[in-house]
Amino acid sequence: MADETGTAGKPSYEQARDELADVVKRLEAGGLTLEESLALWERGEKLAAICEEWLEGARARLAAAMAQPDEGDPPAPF
Repeated sequence: MADETGTAGKPSYEQARDELADVVKRLEAGGLTLEESLALWERGEKLAAICEEWLEGARARLAAAMAQPDEGDPPAPF
């Protein structure tokens, strides 16, 4: 089975996204103490930042790939 953990123990985009969705569900369900809610909120903020890092990296890779078309290929229309 492939290791889905990113570099330096950082979760993969999919792992962070799934955990973030779980955090949101738990917060929306309510019934938590203030301390539990704050801890979940802080974890959610960290997970959202991790997702954004992955997405920024993906955007940069796509931009780099689109900026360097293969020889003989016409440039991308977008």
